[in-house]
Amino acid sequence: MSEHRRKPQQPQGGGRAAARKAAQQRPSRAAGPGRNVPTSSPSGPYSEQPVHGSRSDARRSAGRAPAGRARGAGGAGRGTGRPKKRFIDYPRAEKDGWKRFVPSWRLVSGTALGFFAILTAGAGIGIASVNTPNANLAAKAQNNVFYWSDNSQMVATGGSVNRQIVTIGQIPRSMQNAVIAAENESFESDKGVDPMGVARAVWNMAKGGSTQGGSTITQQYVKNTYLDSDQTLKRKVTELFISIKLGVNEEKNEILAGYLNTAYYGRDAYGIQAAARAYFGKDCDKLNPSESAFLAAVLKGPNLYNPDGGIGSAATADENKIRAEARWAWVLDREVKVGRMEQSERDKFKDFPQLIESAQSAGMSGQIGYMVETAKLYLTKTKGISIDDLAKGGYQIHTTFDKKRVDSLVKAVEETRDGLIDEKKRPDTDTFVQFGAASVDVKTGALVALYGGPGIDKKHFNNNANTSGVQVGSTWKPFVLAAAMEYGTQNSDGEGISAASKYQANDLTVINNRAGEPLRDGSGKPFRQKNESPTAFGYVTLNEAMEKSINVPFAQLIFDVGHDKVKKVAEATGILPESFDPNDNASFALGTSTPSAIRMADSYATFAASGMHHDPFSVTRVEKDGNLVPGFEKPKGVRAMDNSIADNITKVLRNVVENGTGTKAKKLGRPAAGKTGTTDKNMSAWFVGYTPELSTSVALFRSDPNAKKKELISMRGVADIPSLHGGDIPAEIWTKYMKAALKDAPETDFPEADKIGVVAHASGAPSPTPTPSPSPSPSPSIKPSPTPSPTPSPSRSAKPSCRPWAICDPDASPSPTRSPSPSPSKSTGRPGGASGGGSGGFPIGGSTGG
Repeated sequence: MSEHRRKPQQPQGGGRAAARKAAQQRPSRAAGPGRNVPTSSPSGPYSEQPVHGSRSDARRSAGRAPAGRARGAGGAGRGTGRPKKRFIDYPRAEKDGWKRFVPSWRLVSGTALGFFAILTAGAGIGIASVNTPNANLAAKAQNNVFYWSDNSQMVATGGSVNRQIVTIGQIPRSMQNAVIAAENESFESDKGVDPMGVARAVWNMAKGGSTQGGSTITQQYVKNTYLDSDQTLKRKVTELFISIKLGVNEEKNEILAGYLNTAYYGRDAYGIQAAARAYFGKDCDKLNPSESAFLAAVLKGPNLYNPDGGIGSAATADENKIRAEARWAWVLDREVKVGRMEQSERDKFKDFPQLIESAQSAGMSGQIGYMVETAKLYLTKTKGISIDDLAKGGYQIHTTFDKKRVDSLVKAVEETRDGLIDEKKRPDTDTFVQFGAASVDVKTGALVALYGGPGIDKKHFNNNANTSGVQVGSTWKPFVLAAAMEYGTQNSDGEGISAASKYQANDLTVINNRAGEPLRDGSGKPFRQKNESPTAFGYVTLNEAMEKSINVPFAQLIFDVGHDKVKKVAEATGILPESFDPNDNASFALGTSTPSAIRMADSYATFAASGMHHDPFSVTRVEKDGNLVPGFEKPKGVRAMDNSIADNITKVLRNVVENGTGTKAKKLGRPAAGKTGTTDKNMSAWFVGYTPELSTSVALFRSDPNAKKKELISMRGVADIPSLHGGDIPAEIWTKYMKAALKDAPETDFPEADKIGVVAHASGAPSPTPTPSPSPSPSPSIKPSPTPSPTPSPSRSAKPSCRPWAICDPDASPSPTRSPSPSPSKSTGRPGGASGGGSGGFPIGGSTGG
């Protein structure tokens, strides 16, 4: 075969290397049109055959072929010239590798232009389709109506009935300046929206967070006119369109007046005129710059900036006032900074403006104000209905509060208080005595009654039923014992112990940590726990320690069990972890934590319900504009502990009522269990008790409600009682209330407690001694050996002796020949004294007792 007929050798491999080699073999464009230029291949017929490579390489090679080649072919190669142009050239055909996926500037600009056109068209349609707000329509919001458990009306409150629309001419310039400086500096020049604020809101929604923040005055005005305040993306977009429309079509003065007329300022005041009357007792056109700055500050959030206090633990009157004063000063300074007030005028306002006394809504007197607050707190904290939602009204709220039982609790507190407390006779001791109480249905967790104080209408704004900062004393000890029954101690090999286990109980006994080493006080000496009484109790069972509320056994027991186990049990019964004393010391066992009266009643209901816990709740049904709001079913019961443990705690606490520090509760005349609690220096006194139907807690403490810094005052001498305990006034109130509350309820008894746990005796505790087998008397002529003889072996019928911390048979009993005595290493402290049930001393932190 001749050389020119031989097929050229194909390159090995393909891909980019082949493409490059093929490109090197192509002729130059200089060959000119109409000329058949031979390729480097010896044979012409194979000149159009691609080398082995990728399809994309072939396409690119074809695209770069000289135009003259196709024309020289007489048009026959038209299909093999440049590729057809695509409408969107992406990926880009004329580029190699990754560059094919880099869009051209034409594509980028065209896409952006198209998107902007679509967005503009959509915004135009949206703006055209929405209506502008009307402040007068917003004034039609309704009250919230609260109902008793029998569905009779309790009170109608909230809503925007307290509103009067005023014109911009009636709103002082000082108020206009204050709100613009504080909330929207660019108000007079912006177009109704803040693009960055909108971007932040969208970003927050994308993350699942709040849509609030970054709104202009125009946007806030639009939001205020929506009675339905669900923060959805649809609503936010609608607000945005309306704001843009207002920013273009409405005068700024009209928008500002609309906002100030629809905003909520607290104290049930909607609009600037109602707010001026509510806080300062004057019409809004009489406001001075300082008062205007305060009202602008309140707009930040009335629940947290109204000095009266709001809903929630963070909205106390004291904390709110601190926030309000700081915000008020900031608003004035801000006005100077943005040029809306001269510094010389700012310097005139050094003192926070004087507010008039709060005028509460009709019907909010007595306990109703506290019950409404409690129900609102339940709605906002657990069901997601916001303060703003409630402020705008329209809700029908059905509560768990039983009117007869509330009246019975009020009567029990007031009769006891009036009979014992005499502020005129004993002003140094009987002033500022405060009562708080709560009662919970054992089977459901429903809050049926509470006593929060004399009443909001009597300027007592703190709800004492939802106490915070008041230590519960020895009412905490059942949690320590329950943890020992469930988890055992480090000396019982993890087996739960019974209430028959014995612990040293002498006053000023040294407490050991979990490593068995003595705790140290502030001076480095071994810490000795105080009882209220110096009685030398010796070793006592935990049942007796609970009955007499002796501190030492429980101060040691909590180290043997572990603080974390006690916290776990308390939390399972409904105690909130934030109320725990953060210090893992001996005092933790004695009640230095501060749960509320509501939580203590609910927690003890877990013992009454044989270990089933129900979260406390105060609302059973909610309707909005006649429609049922979902999510208000009764909380389901959860097992917090084994029924045998709960029933054994009840058995121990029944003994407290029958024979111990809570004997005043015996007057109830039906099965009852409970525990007294008294804190160090008589700062507070509690009684928490229950029947199979109802669990109730009563707290007593002293605190000046008008003091800037809330501090507890000792109750020594209150009611002419030298040392007031939980078994005194609190137990008396508890008994009076429970008698009335259960008057028509059939008497039932608690389940019988099963025998549980092992009996663990502390080091040095008396233990059962074996009875030796009878043996003949030794002969008088035989002298005893000078060396100690081994302990005689017990007979088959005798029970073995317990070594320190050994697990003993529950039926074993100490030998009558041995009497309990304190360990040689423990000090008995002061001799003599009556048995006590109460507060102890803790040199390096507070201690408590019963």
